Amino acid sequence: MKKMMWLALTAILMIGILAACGGKEESKKKADETVTMEAKNFEFDKAEYKVPAGKDFNLELKNVEGAHGLLVQGEDVTVDGNSSEVLNLKPGKYKVVCSVPCGAGHAKMEATLVAE
Repeated sequence: MKKMMWLALTAILMIGILAACGGKEESKKKADETVTMEAKNFEFDKAEYKVPAGKDFNLELKNVEGAHGLLVQGEDVTVDGNSSEVLNLKPGKYKVVCSVPCGAGHAKMEATLVAE
């Protein structure tokens, strides 16, 4: 009897774990277009990035050197290193700064998203 209970409990736990893992991935919003920003100590690969206005797009951050994150000022959006977030911006210019203190040049690490 104890063996059957342990087997049933293990099966229920495994199903719960698999459901949680699968559900998280499926619920993530997706977009057709991706804009990739590459970060290295203490700069992004471009000063300005063109993004679509009024349309969902993935903003992806790749850390080439060091540990970095993105903060889109005025939009309450952060992207951790080597991940992405789906954004939909109104037309305009948005300042992007590094959100992870990365050293002496951290304060100057910024770029612009131009939504048009």
